Amino acid sequence: MEGAIGFIGLGNMGAPMAGHLHRAGAKVFVWNRGDGPAAAAESLGMTRIPRLADLGSAVGAGIVAINLTRTEVVDSVVFGEGGLAEGLVAGSVVIDFGTTGVRETREFARRLSEERDCGWVDAPVSGGQVGAEAGNLTIMAGGSEADFARALPVLEVVGEKITHLGPAGSGQVTKLANQLIVAQTIDAVAQALVMAEKAGVDPARVREALRGGFAESRILELHGDRMVRRDFTPGGRSELQLKDVRLMSELVDDLGLDFPTLKNSLARWIEFVEEKGNADLDHSGLWKLYGDGAFSESG
Repeated sequence: MEGAIGFIGLGNMGAPMAGHLHRAGAKVFVWNRGDGPAAAAESLGMTRIPRLADLGSAVGAGIVAINLTRTEVVDSVVFGEGGLAEGLVAGSVVIDFGTTGVRETREFARRLSEERDCGWVDAPVSGGQVGAEAGNLTIMAGGSEADFARALPVLEVVGEKITHLGPAGSGQVTKLANQLIVAQTIDAVAQALVMAEKAGVDPARVREALRGGFAESRILELHGDRMVRRDFTPGGRSELQLKDVRLMSELVDDLGLDFPTLKNSLARWIEFVEEKGNADLDHSGLWKLYGDGAFSESG
């Protein structure tokens, strides 16, 4: 891969993604709020940019990827004082790999187009840290045909299944559909395994018996295994799962829909994360809401 790429946000997902782009041959310029991840990227041969506003000019009319956890952070990093937008060159394209509000994403795309003559591709991902490290993420993309075509070589380096869903915001709608299924399936798997255990049947054997049948899913495979082993070391943090459930609830309200199971899911995640204090546990830790009742990482 030739050319310059900017990358903002070097967390558990962003760091390996930036690394893949660097190893593919791109000249990668990085910015991160914390010094440690930026220094680590620099030690691998990437170029650290101290000021956000300088990142766009360093990349020129190229691609800037961002991977941030919350909509308000995206807004601040891109459009805040001294933010990315101040230095963006006309013709550049921003790829947002995070899960960001639909309304806000459409507004971000409009502003960049009108104010900076730049494109915006919302490209939220599924596959977690494991997928980011392996470079085989599933990517759901929204944006114009032209902007998607510009972004595609970057997406192909970090992802395996890439789908263009339509104009800006379409990727975020699809990711929220994904998260709606994930959040409620984690809840269902947790209840099923706790029910089996309380009824005197080994939950590990129950999980194996269900594999390959109609109940099979990646949630049963991976998160079910974590529940059985009581290993809730954070991969996908529960506080981010709650953030996504809130985003999908906002979208459902905007659409005038009434989803009772989503309302129940939101209540369960609020209870688990905010009332019980499990923000930093893996989202498979929702099992603890029904299981041993010990709301701590050591549980």
